[in-house]
Amino acid sequence: MTRITLNELRYIVAVARELHFGRAAKACFVSQPTLSIAVKKLERQLGVALFERGPGRVAPTALGKQIVAQAQVVLEAADEVGRIARQFRGGENGGADALREPLRLGVIYTIGPYLLPHLIPILRERAPGMPLIVEEGFTADLRVRLKQGGLDAVILSLPFREPGVDIAPLYREEFVVVLPAAHAWARRASVRADDLGGETVLLLGPGHCFRDQVLEECPACLGSGGELQRTFEGGSLETIRHMVAGGVGITVLPCTAAGAAEYSRRLLRVKPFAGKSPRRDVILAWRRGYPRLRALETLRRAVHACPLHCAEMLRGENIGENISGNINEKRAAKNAGEKVREKVREKIAAKTPVKTSAKTAAAV
Repeated sequence: MTRITLNELRYIVAVARELHFGRAAKACFVSQPTLSIAVKKLERQLGVALFERGPGRVAPTALGKQIVAQAQVVLEAADEVGRIARQFRGGENGGADALREPLRLGVIYTIGPYLLPHLIPILRERAPGMPLIVEEGFTADLRVRLKQGGLDAVILSLPFREPGVDIAPLYREEFVVVLPAAHAWARRASVRADDLGGETVLLLGPGHCFRDQVLEECPACLGSGGELQRTFEGGSLETIRHMVAGGVGITVLPCTAAGAAEYSRRLLRVKPFAGKSPRRDVILAWRRGYPRLRALETLRRAVHACPLHCAEMLRGENIGENISGNINEKRAAKNAGEKVREKVREKIAAKTPVKTSAKTAAAV
């Protein structure tokens, strides 16, 4: 029988996350030789190679990815055993321990600067024992970090689909056009998406999902700024907004980012789109089976308490009641239960003799 320790599982998860033995060892607070020996020992025990090793690179094999994913599940289950024990020692506390440990939250670049200044003070007040550890990144990178257990949850925008990951809606925000105050469109009530192709539209660089969302609404915006647009690709929304304020071009921003600068009213003009405005839905995502659902629900409610005045809060159902991955299954189970109960009632009715009174029988 193969005996596998939790430390060995932690080591292979760390190597898969860091893609480097040295960094993985540092993350696990052990020496690199200790970690390397443990990983090789586990590979010998299992009789398979978990990682492909090359000069300056390491990557999990196809089978290794599956084993690492299962190792992450085992580690989280082991952590939950500890939480249950702590809860028992502390008595019945309604899951308060979920709010007594750090929460590792990933946020995409186009959301973090405009949500976090509101969110952190509110969450600090509501869950003072739960420090929020924030990591900003691209959607693709945060997706990997979430699946590998490096993050507890991520805040990003739709579209987003990932096997084994549940989501809950947070808020919806429209896109707006941001112009220099002296622009010819400054007196317009709104701007048509078709008109943007004739302007110098400054965009984020490849890798940002917000860039893709803008180009979906305005394909002509790609290349509309010529060499200037390519020069500034890859910057942040803040940098782009500063360039617009300087009269370099125009841009499209999520409404929460449009008026964040102190000089916005003096140097910028914010215009809605004519007709149906493009928009994005911001969501919270976490691994299915993640045990600290109360922490996630506390986070969700804190987001809904943020004063994002241009956004529409999407309440949805409480996390832990009908999470996205189980809604259909629960509804199907409920319907199936109703059908079973109906059949039972029909059988009972069929077997139960109809009692008639003597007066009724005489009348017949």
